[in-house]
Amino acid sequence: YDPAAPLPKVFRTVHCASLAADGLVYVCDRANNRIQVFRKDGTFVKETQVQKNTLGDGVIFDIAFSNDKPQRHLFISDGANHRIWTLLRDPLQVVSHFGSGGRGPGQFYAPHNVSLDSKGNIYTVETYEGKRLQKFNYKGIGAVTATTN
Repeated sequence: YDPAAPLPKVFRTVHCASLAADGLVYVCDRANNRIQVFRKDGTFVKETQVQKNTLGDGVIFDIAFSNDKPQRHLFISDGANHRIWTLLRDPLQVVSHFGSGGRGPGQFYAPHNVSLDSKGNIYTVETYEGKRLQKFNYKGIGAVTATTN
């Protein structure tokens, strides 16, 4: 992966695929640090990169949609930079992030997966030597509190 090169037309590491309520398919291309969006028939819609200069394992490990009806937000677990990104789903624009590298509550050691419950609470699990689950209580976009298990 070369951050200065144009993005390739093919996937590098497909790490997840999720179907939004509106029928769009979001694909995590982890090592290219990008999300690509397609219609169910495979037609390309759009793409974006997050932290494009990240090397190694890449950024886009997993995605989850907010539980409001239009699913306005997209949450990304970033295992390389040890954080969770929040994006506006329609323009695929980063609006915030939380977490940092470490082993304390609210810190991450390679967050691998992210999901939300019906109340909007965020759950993460860590890979490599992280080996834990964290719950972040929903307080609004950009405001969370951690519970570590």
